[in-house]
Amino acid sequence: MKAVVLHEYGGPDKLKYEDWDDPHGGDGQILIRVTAAGINPIDWKIRSGAMKAFMPLELPAILGYDYSGVVYSVGKGVEGYAEGDKVFGRAGKTYAEFLLADLTGLSKLPKGLDHIQAAALPVVLNTGEQLIVQAGKVQAGQTVIITGALGSVGRTAVWVAKKLGAHVIAGVRSSQKKAAEELGADALLALDSRQEMDSLGLVEVVADTIGGSVGDALMAKVKPGGTFASVVGPPPNANLHPTVRVEAFGSHPDAASMRSLAEDIANGKFKISVDRTFPLADAAKAHAEAEKGGIGKVVLLT
Repeated sequence: MKAVVLHEYGGPDKLKYEDWDDPHGGDGQILIRVTAAGINPIDWKIRSGAMKAFMPLELPAILGYDYSGVVYSVGKGVEGYAEGDKVFGRAGKTYAEFLLADLTGLSKLPKGLDHIQAAALPVVLNTGEQLIVQAGKVQAGQTVIITGALGSVGRTAVWVAKKLGAHVIAGVRSSQKKAAEELGADALLALDSRQEMDSLGLVEVVADTIGGSVGDALMAKVKPGGTFASVVGPPPNANLHPTVRVEAFGSHPDAASMRSLAEDIANGKFKISVDRTFPLADAAKAHAEAEKGGIGKVVLLT
């Protein structure tokens, strides 16, 4: 098969499109013919070597966690899936024409979602949901600030918090406030406005997706006994706020939650946008584009 292979840590140019041995599934596994693979920030952080102290690779390696595709074959003991089923999920080595998946991160494609959209979803849906439910422990009636609310994880977090009955403040840049109206949050907060930040009252939960100086500033806005939950690590000043519970976490595959939220997207409840698609052979260009930032996802097509 063809795959995108990393032989050494470095920039996008280190990603090479080349031949790789086909994977062979065992009992309890499903072989997937990949249609699309989503790119996440963790992918380029791993590629660059920034994560090698925590997530070392055995090089050469195939990157990627998000995918959509079609079941090619089913291993012994697998129930509920058959050859030809359209699926999406989280796995490893998704920048390839084929991959092996287990049931932990796998789901059938909801009606109304195409492969490109579905490939952009798994990691961000799991991360946004777990940020609110598991790390933030958000309850109905609580006030929660969600930073980076227009990003894919932030959008998911806003929707999950609203479903739980929380009062949601969506944190964005001043220039994004008009666009952020579509999120359906109860209030908008310009994170780059000193006036708005200073006038902000105390809240039960901050769900942070961006870190940096914003995270530092918002630590002081959490009520005693409240929670600061983060997908980018605790803020440097966390020790100055001993009454605040700080929860920094990494998301894990959860097929049931992923499927439920994907159905919400298919039904128009909230939106995760895809900015651009690239052929798998152009993964280096795709990484360079994704690293520039932006609101929508970048997806590779096989």
